Amino acid sequence: MSDRNWVDGGVSRRKVLITCGALGTAGLAGCSGGSDGGDGGSGDGGDSMDGSDGSDGSDGSDGGDSSGQSTSLLNAEGSSTVYPISNTGSSYWNSNAPPSDGEYWGANDESSVPGWDELAADGADDMLIADYFAAKFGFEPTDQRSSPPFPTTVGLSHSGTGCEAVTDGLVDIGNSSGPITAELDWSDEKAQNTVVDNVVGRDGQPVVISSDVADAGVTQLTGEQIRQIYQDEITNWNQIDGVDYDQEIYAIGRAEGSGTDTSFRLNMLGAADASMSGVDTRFGQNQQVAQAVGQNEGSIAYMALAFTSETVIPISIEFDGTLYETSRDAENTIFDSSYPLNRDLHMYTLIEESNPDGGGYDTREAAFVNMFLNEFGQTVFVEGNNYIPLPTSDLESMKEQVSSVATEELLSP
Repeated sequence: MSDRNWVDGGVSRRKVLITCGALGTAGLAGCSGGSDGGDGGSGDGGDSMDGSDGSDGSDGSDGGDSSGQSTSLLNAEGSSTVYPISNTGSSYWNSNAPPSDGEYWGANDESSVPGWDELAADGADDMLIADYFAAKFGFEPTDQRSSPPFPTTVGLSHSGTGCEAVTDGLVDIGNSSGPITAELDWSDEKAQNTVVDNVVGRDGQPVVISSDVADAGVTQLTGEQIRQIYQDEITNWNQIDGVDYDQEIYAIGRAEGSGTDTSFRLNMLGAADASMSGVDTRFGQNQQVAQAVGQNEGSIAYMALAFTSETVIPISIEFDGTLYETSRDAENTIFDSSYPLNRDLHMYTLIEESNPDGGGYDTREAAFVNMFLNEFGQTVFVEGNNYIPLPTSDLESMKEQVSSVATEELLSP
């Protein structure tokens, strides 16, 4: 493949290390589950907290601060696609770094975080990171590094599990890379009356191939060819026009119930329950798919952008005469909102019937989600993990939704 510039060259070494850390943890957690996603494992987002193992539940019964706010553990679970975003955010939250730490939160003589000027103008220059975002929702600052107003942790499974867990009240946040309507076969009305849909970023879901297929000259496919592969109508790479490579296709899919699988079927095959008779094997998490593509000749798979690499290579795809390339600076790219496989990344929360005037949020959930909905959060947690920041209009809409719970005098001007 001649143009592999699908990663934005402007990402700093610090952000690369953050991403690698998040994916490394995801990989370790993924090893503990089966190919169907299993019950996952706890991410490293909550490991730094002493004494906060989550065994006391998350209903606030274990106490709160002097303002009466619950300070119990906030837990999230679900999609391996959303995991890098959510878990990196959790790590930052639990660090509760001071503004003098310009590498992670605030500014120093050498650097500052993205969007710091706007945050500082809103009072962040005097506050630790979790203290700042939590105070907007009425929590008392702790003024102590590594001791946020409440701890957070992120578990790894897949979207369907995350959606079920949040609606069953087992976790506070259900991470999903597919819409909950498709994951749980719900109507739009039921979803709107049951959960708050917090969209924190987007994924230009790529189709990837193994390096041997790329070396054989495959640089792009049509949407129709991909459909034929996954519906067992094309079984050898030499059946693709212009490809002289006699190699059986090894078609890899995500586990049924994962948001990546649901989104792929919806957007590529036309229905969440579309037949995929051409799939040779399925895996529960993105990192397992990436490993399988890297180890098997003739491979093709669909996955999240964050898990592509030099041996797991995204390809350009032509839909209805428009070629969507893998470079960010192409005329049409998989990073565009018009790319047919582009999808929202969700952090679902259960509507709190006791808080109808506050958008249905638990204040811990609103405080944590709000951290992702600004230039800082979009750059570090979303773009830093090779996902797509929300367009300005969508970001403003999400901020307005979450701000319905914020303490009025602490809202940004």
